[in-house]
Amino acid sequence: MIKIKLGKWLGGGLGWALGGPIGAILGFALGSAFDGSGDSEQVVGTNSGGRQVSDFAASLLVLSAAVMKSDGKVLKSELDFVKKFFINQFGEVNAQQHILMLKEIIKQEIPLNQVCMQIKQYMPHASRLQIIHYLFGISIADGHIDENELQTIHTISNYLGINAADFTSIKAMYFKNINSDYEILEITSSANDEEIKKAYRKMAVKFHPDKVAALGEEVQKAANEKFQQVQNAYENIKKHRGIS
Repeated sequence: MIKIKLGKWLGGGLGWALGGPIGAILGFALGSAFDGSGDSEQVVGTNSGGRQVSDFAASLLVLSAAVMKSDGKVLKSELDFVKKFFINQFGEVNAQQHILMLKEIIKQEIPLNQVCMQIKQYMPHASRLQIIHYLFGISIADGHIDENELQTIHTISNYLGINAADFTSIKAMYFKNINSDYEILEITSSANDEEIKKAYRKMAVKFHPDKVAALGEEVQKAANEKFQQVQNAYENIKKHRGIS
């Protein structure tokens, strides 16, 4: 544990997110959450990489707020989901501060297009895919996905430059139907056996957890769950078709 100024806590861990719309949103949230507390210093822990907050974490906070507020209410189950993720990723103390910032971000108007353009400019495709996976996790934290939340996630996906096939693939991991296994592999049920094998190999590379290893253990764990769903979909189709 170390004691540092909260401004340094924020600035020390952020790179590109300090500028642009994300930086403006975080700056306002930081001031609202802490400036009136009368305590200019907080006890802050560090994660395994020595950074208190990352560009990826900053992106998650802002986009989490956009999804959570899109249905007009913020549920405890959603906050608990985010808190658990940040505890596992950054530790208990940092997670508490992230949640304080999130609550302030939720009060703001979020320029979603500008925020997503900033993320898209600096963040690789594999990380952006993981963001969409994470946002679906928030939306089903209460057991179902509100239509407004689904539309917000779809809008974010479009702004982040994620194509329709990739979005449908991730969505199919949460909305199960008769064609879900095929949708996860980004093919239709009319695909032949060779096309199915080829699609699986392509998706296995695209969603491999190693692509987001640099983002931390919890992100990689979530990516591994998504990767497992790709494998399960392939095994289900093979079993149904009798493919060896």
